[in-house]
Amino acid sequence: MHVPALRAAGFRVEALVGTDPDRTARRARRLDVPRALTSLEAALDIAGVEAVTVATPPHTHARLAIHALRAGRHVVCEKPFALDVAEAAAMLEEAEAAGVTHLVGHEFRWATERAVLGRAIDEGLIGEPRYVSLVQYVPLVADADAPMPAWWFEPGAGGGWLGASGSHVVDQVRTWLGEFHSLSATLNQVSAREAAVEDSFTVRFRLVSGADGVMAQTAGAWGEPVGMTRVSGTKGTLWIDGSTVWFADRLGAERVPVPPELAMADVDVPAGDARHRFTHLELGPYTRLCEALRAGVEGRPIVSTVPVPTFADGFECMRVLDAVRASASAGGELVTIDRPA
Repeated sequence: MHVPALRAAGFRVEALVGTDPDRTARRARRLDVPRALTSLEAALDIAGVEAVTVATPPHTHARLAIHALRAGRHVVCEKPFALDVAEAAAMLEEAEAAGVTHLVGHEFRWATERAVLGRAIDEGLIGEPRYVSLVQYVPLVADADAPMPAWWFEPGAGGGWLGASGSHVVDQVRTWLGEFHSLSATLNQVSAREAAVEDSFTVRFRLVSGADGVMAQTAGAWGEPVGMTRVSGTKGTLWIDGSTVWFADRLGAERVPVPPELAMADVDVPAGDARHRFTHLELGPYTRLCEALRAGVEGRPIVSTVPVPTFADGFECMRVLDAVRASASAGGELVTIDRPA
């Protein structure tokens, strides 16, 4: 996703860096990238390289991002941002010290339906938000024999569905409704796959604003993906149905119109290529993220229709993910996320 999104935003992609020389070379040829390297240092030595995107397993994010930041490069780092909040804090500190643009891969802030719902909340359509539900069933790892990257199932590598998808949900809640205050959580496994990490999570939470909510997902459920996203407030309810946002109050339900600036163009996706199973969802939003990166690289103000996700957001998200893991380890005990007075 990074290469086409960077190009769509106007970047020239100079190199791919990987650990497997042959695999990296194949990827570079397929994507028409001129260099396939196994050293980030070698990539940083290329004349004119100004930015680095980190799309590696989570346990390597801190090391690679900090290396690029100390070299004065602008950085986009994938989610989950880090292994834990300590790494996240170090990454944020280095980014702020470097004085460069630092972004985290929460591209779905730009997804049309999420952006429309978020704006409707900001404009007061539902009054004071009081309750939010984000529930999803997907079959991504339901088949225990389906090939997946090994690190997805290794705790020490940052594997597990909480980081893979829960990080996006946490960011979604934070973007719409503000910071988390406290939560109670469980992590479990639904599929028959033998793994040391969760493929499902259930989190009951309260926000600083006083709103309550639940976010629950499983990636181990057979059947067509299904989900529910609803936010209720003192004046009405908003929800997402496919790509449409709906609003309801005492007068009934109606579609929420999409402002032109929030609409994403349709994406042509190669048929029958498993590598592109999420391209139709991700490429448009990721291009917006890369456009923000380009503005920062060029020293222009970053103008965006949604709040741009930075390393500060990555840090705050990791605070919530660490609290989820702490609660789950303690049998669902209520955990309060401490904040400065």
